[in-house]
Amino acid sequence: MPDNENMMPNSSMMPLIGVVTVLFNSDDVLPGFFESMARQLGVRMHLYVIDNSASDSGAVLSRKLADSHGIQTTVVFKNANVGVARGNNQGIELALQDHCDLILLANNDTEFSPTTIRTLQDAVANGSSRVATPKIMYFDTSDLIWYAGGHVNPWTMRTPHYGDGQKDLGQFDIARKVGYAPTCFMMFDARVFGEVGRMDETYFVYYDDTDFVWRMAARGIAIHYVPQSVVLHKVSSSTGGGQSPFSLRYVNRNRLYFIRKNLVGFQRVFALAYALSTRIPKLFFLPPSLASHGWRGVREGLKMEVVKEKA
Repeated sequence: MPDNENMMPNSSMMPLIGVVTVLFNSDDVLPGFFESMARQLGVRMHLYVIDNSASDSGAVLSRKLADSHGIQTTVVFKNANVGVARGNNQGIELALQDHCDLILLANNDTEFSPTTIRTLQDAVANGSSRVATPKIMYFDTSDLIWYAGGHVNPWTMRTPHYGDGQKDLGQFDIARKVGYAPTCFMMFDARVFGEVGRMDETYFVYYDDTDFVWRMAARGIAIHYVPQSVVLHKVSSSTGGGQSPFSLRYVNRNRLYFIRKNLVGFQRVFALAYALSTRIPKLFFLPPSLASHGWRGVREGLKMEVVKEKA
């Protein structure tokens, strides 16, 4: 039996948390992630590792680390990059099949303290919210905030993070409801997925979390920001950063697709105009080899068939 299932008496009465993480060439960050998982106190967890990499080295390493740390783990090697949205969906399905009470979507490029997951669990289990998210700090500069709450601007479809780049002086230490959070570390009451559905796999990566948050809000499901739970994030470690060919394509593509899928009328026209007028000029200042990926994303975002979830 894993050590983290014996941290408290009557552990069988504790909620079972299904932790879902999607790998893509993640070998370098896995030791830190598994060490953080192994240190968790007062929780009962099952980890679901979905490996989208071309090589199974991450899957092999995950099994080794899970065994050495005593973490109950299911590893699925996909042998193809099917996208983070589909990977999350597969992990969610496995967690639901195992009757997990709570589901935590967690990037493996994160590290966290022994009480991080328990604090989120308590926020959901005590009924204050059905979805909880932590304060997220930059890993390399752990006193700088990356996320301390956020919202979705319905006119520009930007999702600003409160406090991004600010030194943490406790200015965002009040728990509250927020309009947006990235799914790089978000805990759900498992029943949320029965109401909202799954991640939209059309996105592949980027904006799939914004889309899911948008759909939650439409059903009256709020996100509870829990600043006492803190995560360190190695931002964009698997996608190469915001100026990589991969990011240039998918960020441009998916922002336009999101607008076309979720907005209507003048709001949709305004958001499209704003996105195009702010994104396209930036492409002219990039080397042609990079800009071509951004242009490809713009074309795809405007032409992709929009498929909406059934109500």
